[in-house]
Order: sequence, then C-alpha cells, then structure tokens
Amino acid sequence: MPDKLQILVDKIKRYKNLAVAFSGGVDSSFLAAVAKDSCDSVVAITVKSEFQSQKEADNAVRMAETIGIRHVVVTARVLADPEVVQNTNERCYFCKKAIFSLLKDKAEALGFETIAHGANLDDLSDYRPGFRAAREMGVVAPLIEAELTKSEIRDCSRAMGLETWNMDAQSCLATRVPYGEGITMEKLTMVENGERALYDLGFTRVRVRCHGDMARIELDPGSVDRLLDKELRQTVVEAMKQAGFKYVAVDLEGYVSGSMNRSL
Repeated sequence: MPDKLQILVDKIKRYKNLAVAFSGGVDSSFLAAVAKDSCDSVVAITVKSEFQSQKEADNAVRMAETIGIRHVVVTARVLADPEVVQNTNERCYFCKKAIFSLLKDKAEALGFETIAHGANLDDLSDYRPGFRAAREMGVVAPLIEAELTKSEIRDCSRAMGLETWNMDAQSCLATRVPYGEGITMEKLTMVENGERALYDLGFTRVRVRCHGDMARIELDPGSVDRLLDKELRQTVVEAMKQAGFKYVAVDLEGYVSGSMNRSL
C-alpha cells in the first residue's frame, strides 16, 4: 500500500498544476487531497448537472472546504443533449464528453493544463463508456496508473483522516433508468426524492431504480430484513408514492453496483 501511494504522489508531481474533476465522493476527495499536497497548484472543479443529486452537490462543496482546496462549480445542461436523453448504452460516453469539455474549458480559463478524474482500478471491470470520452479529451486517471483499488483508496483515506473513507459509493441519477427508456427531469426527481426518503429512514447503500411507474428498491442486504416491520414497510411505500411512483418493489438481491448493465 505505501508503495502504491508513493507511486501516486510521484505521478501527480509530474504535473505543474492539476485540475481535479471533483464529485466529493471517495475517489475524487482522495485524489484532490493527495494532489493538494503534491502539486504547486490545484483546483477542484465540480460539474453540477441534472444527473447529480442536491445531496451530492452540497457534499462536494463541503468536502472541498474540508480538504482546503480551491473549488469551482460549473453547470451543465445534459438533458439538452438528445443523445444523452435517448439513454442508449452509449449515454455515459456522450454525457462525459460534454462534461469533460466543460471541465477542459474552465480549467484552461483558470490556467490549468491537466485534468484528472478519480477512476480507480476496480472501475475497469465494469462497463464504463465514459472512460473513452476521458481518454479522447486527454483527461488522466492517476489512481488507475498507480493501480489503486477502491478498498485501498478507502484505507488510505481513513489513514489520512478523510471522512469519505466509508462513504457510500456515488453514481449519477441516470444510472437508475434502464437503457432504452428516455430520461426526463421528472424521472430523475422521482429517484432523488425516493432515495432521500430512504436515507432519512436510516438506510444506507440505497438505489431506487425507475422502471416506468414502479420503484425497484435496492438496499444493503443487511437492511432488507428491516422491511419485515409492517410500520416501516408502509412508511417506505408511502414515501415512494409521494415521490411519484405507483408501485413499489424491493430487490431481494440487495444493492448491486452497475446492476442496470446486466441488460447489455
């Protein structure tokens, strides 16, 4: 582990300055914290779009303050792109292409030559068309170059005192909508409100997958048994209906990262 961390530091030091694509999650917070201590000049840039929940947007601002890094927020209107809205299996590519283009423009305007994103080694095992967009735009992935896994990043983050070390994995709200179903602001809002309600009830590792007017809830497997409580179960049902769903289902397999990619 220390060897990989040193490799990461050495790779980051190659850059005169560095702009970090910053979501405030486990990976980008770790990358930003290491970069802050390794580069002469660093800025964290967050792209706020319709695919990012307000909870995550607020957390990005808070984590940038906690790390003590310069932070800039830019806005993207991804739902204005028909290729994103159509939600084919290439949606992530078109979305990331637009986002990295914004990041590049903002970074250049601020005087930063290199952009890095927080992809880790484990991400390579899943379907990630957005990585192609990153390569095309010249965005580097230092965590992958250092061969750091998610578990190792969490361990390093904990040792560094970063509160994100045990944070739930983040992903954009568009991943809650099955490929082939058009993405609308209404669906994204339903998902965000449904997930917020579950978090407020004390659930962790939550996903509300939007299948038309049905919410398919994925929870940490250890939390599924909580729904045996009739009162809590009814509260969850009512929360999903208030969010806009007509039907509510619980996936007995529990939370599975990238479960929507099974249709590919």
